[in-house]
Amino acid sequence: MVQDKVAIVTGGSRGIGAETAKLLAENGYAVCINYLRNDSAAQKIKDEITTLGGHCITIKADVSASEAVSRLFETVDRKLGTVSVLVNNAGILKQQCRLDEISEQRFTEVFQTNVMSCFLCTKEAIKRMSTKYGGSGGVIVNVSSGASKSGSPNEYVDYAASKGAIDSLTRGVALEVAAEGIRVNAVRPGLIYTEMHASGGEPNRVQRLESKIPLQRGGKPKEVAQAILWLATEKSSFVTGSFVDPAGGL
Repeated sequence: MVQDKVAIVTGGSRGIGAETAKLLAENGYAVCINYLRNDSAAQKIKDEITTLGGHCITIKADVSASEAVSRLFETVDRKLGTVSVLVNNAGILKQQCRLDEISEQRFTEVFQTNVMSCFLCTKEAIKRMSTKYGGSGGVIVNVSSGASKSGSPNEYVDYAASKGAIDSLTRGVALEVAAEGIRVNAVRPGLIYTEMHASGGEPNRVQRLESKIPLQRGGKPKEVAQAILWLATEKSSFVTGSFVDPAGGL
């Protein structure tokens, strides 16, 4: 069934992506949950959405690869309609270490996944949203990180650098397409309780560092999702090329 409000959430099977998909569905969007590997996790989120009366599909695709991205957007075109909101949330994090311990292969993989996926999906979305191409506008929200500002020394400078690239991409693209009906913004979460920290080798990283957060606690994925939802809707209609930092004061 083709709908007017269609959202794609990359990396939507867990954490911030999953909470964002659910919030968008609650607010009337037909949602495509994109994911890479975990079929059961994606299905679980889809079931939660459909149980509450929402409309959701899942598409397994590696969004760091151009052919997969093209297939993703074409499937959404066919099954849901033209995308009106894109949330670029897909990303990876590797084991904590210093820069001089990071291999070229790892650095390339982090950038390929985190930055190339954002570039490819944004490009496809613009082709559908932009009034230049006959579209009716839309919104793109990129999930960056507070690491883009801190640099994450002694932990994952490669991840931080990839998020710095997302920040630059967000600002540049926003200015390119502002007159074409598209708003582009980003959220930069701080220390959030998600599974991603386990990928860095420290599942309890947030608990270790929460005393340094002015609000004295880590954030919840839904708190980031609420910021994404605000940027995705007309409540932020005069906001583009900007950043919202759900980071507890960091």
